[in-house]
Amino acid sequence: MCLFQLAARRLVSQARCGLKAPPAKEQKFRLGMARPSSNMADFREVFAKAKHIAIITGAGVSAESGVPTFRGAGGFWRKWQAQELATPGAFARNPSRVWEFYHYRREVMLSKHPNPAHIAIAECEKRLSKQGRSVVVITQNIDELHRKAGTKHLLEIHGSLFKTRCTSCGNITANYKSPICPALAGKGAPDPETADAAIPVEDLPQCEEDGCNGLLRPHVVWFGEALDPDVLTAVEKELDICDLCLVVGTSSVVYPAAMFAPQVSARGVPVAEFNMEATPATNRFRFHFPGPCGTTLPPALARHETEIIS
Repeated sequence: MCLFQLAARRLVSQARCGLKAPPAKEQKFRLGMARPSSNMADFREVFAKAKHIAIITGAGVSAESGVPTFRGAGGFWRKWQAQELATPGAFARNPSRVWEFYHYRREVMLSKHPNPAHIAIAECEKRLSKQGRSVVVITQNIDELHRKAGTKHLLEIHGSLFKTRCTSCGNITANYKSPICPALAGKGAPDPETADAAIPVEDLPQCEEDGCNGLLRPHVVWFGEALDPDVLTAVEKELDICDLCLVVGTSSVVYPAAMFAPQVSARGVPVAEFNMEATPATNRFRFHFPGPCGTTLPPALARHETEIIS
């Protein structure tokens, strides 16, 4: 079993979506590390030789498309932060309120579009596939903007806003209805003065499988829930074979995703971080490019002069 698999299996048994990396260990590790390079020409030479590229993306990519992150100071929907609503317990206590929150997020996303970072990644994947090279996107985002941009090889480790799962039969299905059910039409306003809609459970989204009619929930990984083991296995396989890894728009503090790139770097694979600012993992990587991803990523992934285009 590879280094990544051993570390992943140790963590996944105890890690749950939303746990943060231990800062003391990060600081101790960083003391012996060289500062990462911001030399784009050097990165481009590495990129030109890579056969299997893994790109790990986080909320920073979507933020440049105007997507609310609900993280940090001011990240509230009404008077709640996401951590208070995106939990199994919150859904059990008040499924109407949680569905209002997710209905709002779904409706917001229907008006958003991929930005230059999403497009650069999708175009890179398409171009390199014609050269027998591969690109996989491993995203923590649930907004499907990568899919909108045209990315094909996509692993959504936290699920999708536009999929539902039945709490009774477990059926998972894509769902792009707007509104997702009649009772949620016009609901979900984020203003803190807005009163809860208090929609009866029977009027919330229901399973359409024959004879089920169970209550649907968003098919996303909530705080306190483990990642899908099948998705995690697929991630492991991609990170085992990658010879270049990009970390784009992620704070690198939320486990288990925070360990992906450091584990790749630990086996000697070049890792390049594209983020507005340094993160706790920055000094583990070979490259760091500060600034908006929509500005730094397109030139990094553009066609290299050594590429042969058929």
